[in-house]
Amino acid sequence: MFRNVGSIDRIIRFLLAAILLYRGLSVYQGTTLGIGFDIAATLLILSAAIGFCGIYRLLGINTCKSQ
Repeated sequence: MFRNVGSIDRIIRFLLAAILLYRGLSVYQGTTLGIGFDIAATLLILSAAIGFCGIYRLLGINTCKSQ
């Protein structure tokens, strides 16, 4: 698969996912907002792990330096 997420972008995604997971699993536990945070965190973790972002692909953005 085509990679379009660079290393700094991946680190930011992992950090943001950790914050969202904390908020979703502890602060807003059991609420609709908490579930939304958990889903968003899961998507961020997946995109950071595989190095591909579908939204970046649609917008033509590429933060990955090596191809």
